[in-house]
Amino acid sequence: MDSLTLFKALSDATRLRSVVLLASNDELCVCELAYALELQQPKISHHLGALRKAGVVCDRKAGLWTFYRINPQLPRWAKAVIEAAVEEAGTQDSALKDQAVLESMPDRPGAACCA
Repeated sequence: MDSLTLFKALSDATRLRSVVLLASNDELCVCELAYALELQQPKISHHLGALRKAGVVCDRKAGLWTFYRINPQLPRWAKAVIEAAVEEAGTQDSALKDQAVLESMPDRPGAACCA
């Protein structure tokens, strides 16, 4: 991965918000991201596909559901950029709201949403 690829991937607000949530929560189902960001599943899937193509995230399938996480194979410098973005986002109302909405989600994965 080069810096242009990473910064292009993070330049979209939805993708950046998704990366911040993923970095703060280890792994999330598409339904959790859609709920937290208050967006439709196809839009979230589109953005996650772009992040996957750029190598920022990786996924795993569990039945019909797909779970995403930050790619553990990212270069150290790319991980540092994401960590800095998460740290900075932690002071922003929008990131705090995204996390609070996620935490308020009823029946998170393993229950009705993704069972």
